[in-house]
Amino acid sequence: MASGLTNSAIPTAKLRAWWAHRQWLEGGPGGAHAGASAAEVLAAAGWARSVGGAAPYLGLFARAGLHREEVDAAVAALEVHELPSARGCTYVLPAEDFALGLAAGAGAPEGDIASAVKHLGVTRDEIEKLCLTIGQLLSPDDPLEPAAIREAAGGAVRPLGEAGRKRGTSTTLPLALGLLQARGQARRVPVNGRLDQQRYGYVRWDQPVRGSAAELAERYLAWAAPAAVRHLRWFTGFTAATAKAALAPLDLVTLPGTDLLLPAGLVDEFEAFVPPEEPSYALLAGIDGLHLLHRDLPRLLEPEDAGRTLPAGRAGRSFGTEADPQTHIVADRGRIVGVWEYDPEQREIVHQLYVPVDAALREAIDRTEAFVRDELGDARGFSLDSPKSRAPKIAALRAAAG
Repeated sequence: MASGLTNSAIPTAKLRAWWAHRQWLEGGPGGAHAGASAAEVLAAAGWARSVGGAAPYLGLFARAGLHREEVDAAVAALEVHELPSARGCTYVLPAEDFALGLAAGAGAPEGDIASAVKHLGVTRDEIEKLCLTIGQLLSPDDPLEPAAIREAAGGAVRPLGEAGRKRGTSTTLPLALGLLQARGQARRVPVNGRLDQQRYGYVRWDQPVRGSAAELAERYLAWAAPAAVRHLRWFTGFTAATAKAALAPLDLVTLPGTDLLLPAGLVDEFEAFVPPEEPSYALLAGIDGLHLLHRDLPRLLEPEDAGRTLPAGRAGRSFGTEADPQTHIVADRGRIVGVWEYDPEQREIVHQLYVPVDAALREAIDRTEAFVRDELGDARGFSLDSPKSRAPKIAALRAAAG
């Protein structure tokens, strides 16, 4: 790996501001990236983790001011799509990364099938036959929901009894659907066109699956560098050996005094980068890429904030000891400066802030509140999140804010 950085410690504020800069979070919805498409944002800032919540919408709004209908139109036009990708997890990807994303997640359904073969008496042959049956049932245009697929497939779908229910796989259908998605032969489509809902149909697809570990590592570092090998391994699920091999052909430098790697082509830009003097606030989901690309929460927290107790948090745990935020976050130049949730009953954002409220922060809160209220209706963190399950956090946030 090449060298080239000055041999001096990199200030934390510069690192955080640089990560926010590379994440397109400078300037907010009306900043330099206003008007960019969803595909352009995701290609530049990284894939958006999706778990049936509002995260993709919040991230795209914070970076480029994209409204929900614009994002939904991009999904409908296949400019972006939610696919099983890194570690088999669902992310929203730009079309240029569909093949790479599917290749990154190709191993996940194989693991599910191997487990079902071992524990549930499933055979590989029956899953392959079920894949063929489903492929004949699906059309490229009219989505079929799982219940309709199960009914049409008849005896080709086999119930897996109590043992299957305990393992979260009640029939062989999800095993086959997972395999078809990973192969680019089926595509899961939100029935109402929205990314924050959990009702899907499936259509036939013919999407190539290709991409190397080195290509994924290079793409990751373009979004997330400087990043350590451990960060890359978290995002990709690579083994230590695979990560080492993936990084070997890349021209990288190591930041002085750290284990953080930076592509050599970014060194001059990084050295010349000066953190903005003015705040640049963004209200993001707790699983936004600013955090989740590294999943190293303390790097975004000031020490006094790392020791805080989270609203309705687990006993004995502080913010800095969590793997992930337990709420949505407020960020300023890469630093987490508060947490928030949306109260759909009162139709407002409730927050706990770690910095004084100035005009820019008030405007960011009001702008995001209007976006959630008028376009999303709620800001669920994940598919099982609900106003009822969120009520203790909202009450704790209100109490903390006085």
